[in-house]
Amino acid sequence: MRLSSTTSSSAEEPSKSTVDPTEVSHFNALASSWWDPVGPSRLLHLMNPLRHNFISRCRSASPSASPTSNLRYLDIGCGGGIFAESAARLPHTASVTAIDPTPEVLKIAEAHKRRDPTLAAPGKLTYINTSIEDLSQPRMLEEGYDVVSLFEVLEHVNAPGPFLEHIVPHVKPGGWLVLSTIARTWTSWIVTNVMAEDVLGIVPKGTHDWGKYVNEAELRNWFYGKPGWGEMKTMGVIYVPGFGWKEVTGSEGWGNYFFAVRRVE
Repeated sequence: MRLSSTTSSSAEEPSKSTVDPTEVSHFNALASSWWDPVGPSRLLHLMNPLRHNFISRCRSASPSASPTSNLRYLDIGCGGGIFAESAARLPHTASVTAIDPTPEVLKIAEAHKRRDPTLAAPGKLTYINTSIEDLSQPRMLEEGYDVVSLFEVLEHVNAPGPFLEHIVPHVKPGGWLVLSTIARTWTSWIVTNVMAEDVLGIVPKGTHDWGKYVNEAELRNWFYGKPGWGEMKTMGVIYVPGFGWKEVTGSEGWGNYFFAVRRVE
């Protein structure tokens, strides 16, 4: 099983990074084209509206949700800032903290941020070149974030269990951890590795490692085994050439999908 349900970390043990250096090098090389809507990151641009739709769906299901809340976001593995910028512009957003271990990509994110004066307010959108292991944890759970996002990241780390262990302390009670990733199936290998990279060339070669994909059931089992976590939601999506990403019920079992889990209040 790719994602262990018994993974744990100890404060007495030194932090071991789950960041794969080869992944950092790969995305550093793509930095200059990150904001090109028809370039190598085109699929990320097209997926961004679905990210917001899924978060809205999750929050509307929360009993204490309010559309006027001043939400605090933590965007992990933010890349060039496609989601982070769009989240910072929402009227109910108080702040977005966006982190990434890839320095060249974050330079692109900072440069693009400076093009929009509305993002210049102190604390509105803050980029930090760090890994989640090295980000200071909240002193109390209530100081965590309302939304912790992890989009197209989990399939690029070496050890998803320990990686998630470092993330969960940043979600406040009542908050959501929201992510998107890819199921580890033969269908996903054909679509992402063979078709997307080798045949169609819509994704740069070397972007995906099928062995790092995580199944939705593995995520559910991991969170079932952790106290303090409750409601879970899933949304399967499929990329349709010429039309973009579309929600397809049931497809979370064999391809790209969104997954969210809420911390109990």
